[in-house]
Amino acid sequence: MPSHASRVTDLNIAANIPLPAPALLSHEVPRSGEQAAFVAASRAAVQNIIFGGDSRLLVVVGPCSIHDVEAGREYARKLAGLAAELSEKLLLVMRVYFEKPRTTVGWKGLIMDPGLDGSSDIPGGLRIARSFLRDVIDLGVPTATELLDPITPQYIADLICWSAIGARTTESQTHRQMASGLSMPLGFKNATNGSLAPAVNAIKAATSPQTFLGIGAEGIASAVTTCGNPHCHIILRGGEDGPNYGARHVEEAAGQLAGKGLRPAIMIDASHDNSGKDHESQPGVFEDIVAQRAAGDTRIIGAMLESNLVAGGQKFPQPIADLTYGQSITDRCIGWETTERILREAAGRL
Repeated sequence: MPSHASRVTDLNIAANIPLPAPALLSHEVPRSGEQAAFVAASRAAVQNIIFGGDSRLLVVVGPCSIHDVEAGREYARKLAGLAAELSEKLLLVMRVYFEKPRTTVGWKGLIMDPGLDGSSDIPGGLRIARSFLRDVIDLGVPTATELLDPITPQYIADLICWSAIGARTTESQTHRQMASGLSMPLGFKNATNGSLAPAVNAIKAATSPQTFLGIGAEGIASAVTTCGNPHCHIILRGGEDGPNYGARHVEEAAGQLAGKGLRPAIMIDASHDNSGKDHESQPGVFEDIVAQRAAGDTRIIGAMLESNLVAGGQKFPQPIADLTYGQSITDRCIGWETTERILREAAGRL
């Protein structure tokens, strides 16, 4: 046996546990024909909004992250009723976020740590994610998520209607390549410093063919070649210098997109730096977005809201038994009553 000093591999690896192949997990937690038809129809509806064939406003709304599937199901049931009521003016898509980027360390989401205890049961997390997505779809609610790990889509993408690439990963070549092969419409957020150029360049890259390293349905490493994803758009989420949801910011984003030969399809996030990370400011930002759209700016195709059953957020980690049901353990969210009110008001204005 070589001495520790002469070893050159796995010096800092504590464990390396094989995952089930994506095809095996999809067989274990299958997608029904009805669910596949709903996902396809929902993706087509979102694409139609992005490209101007549908005059409704796309609103991606829901918890910052899913940590309690029962509370998530209750939220989905409430959203299903509201979505049906407002369907003539709004297409409501539920945030079903299972992966959370961390600035340093912290809980990385339900897929990575479904037990909320550091046990990191990723196979269990993937099964829970697929099951939860099926539950939401069965309620007639389209699903949305942020895709963080480039392997994750092989396990859950068939149950996702819209997805996002976050501000921290918009500049990542790996994520741009991944996006080029995804089957759903997708938004790129501007960078955390507020710059739009990385997101515009990301759209250009993701709409082009790419070849990169990935895994296939059998879980085997492979060279993946894509055709490019034509259904990409930008998401304005503010930045370190402040918000970017106003009319002049929309004009600037449209100009940069047009300069690259891209359609000026713009979604605006009412949370994150556009609200100063204050959930109580989200309704005002959302009202401004709706007012711009109602005034005739059809370049604004959608908005994002972080919303949960209970307003605010709670610190985590803490004992699971002490957690408030229906309240976020990541970003602070507006509560359900506020969500219902501002969405109804938006539909009325539009």
